[in-house]
Amino acid sequence: MNTARRCSRAACGRAAVTTLTYVYADQTAVVGPLATYAEPHAYDLCAAHSERLSAPRGWEIMRLAPSTAPTGPSTDDLLALADAVRATPTPVGTAVTAGTDPRRGPDDDGRGTRRGHLRVLSSD
Repeated sequence: MNTARRCSRAACGRAAVTTLTYVYADQTAVVGPLATYAEPHAYDLCAAHSERLSAPRGWEIMRLAPSTAPTGPSTDDLLALADAVRATPTPVGTAVTAGTDPRRGPDDDGRGTRRGHLRVLSSD
């Protein structure tokens, strides 16, 4: 099974490199980098069809340059993640007393069922 996306133009089998979308309210055709997912209201185009694209009279074509930023996480992202992990308190261990519900945390007032970080509230 071929997972590469192809150009949306009829009889063109080349690989898509850009995505075309229309902004009808602004009468603008936007050609940008290939979208992450194929959408029904957008058209994937190969390089040749992307360059030769023309718009209806009175419409503007906006060409967005491909992102030159690295695709991986930046140094700032990694530092923020490390700071968040360091700031999160790690439970050392909890003792369970007989007759208590270990799922019920100190902030559970009994009006709902608490499981981890989620809570289901009753309609009462």
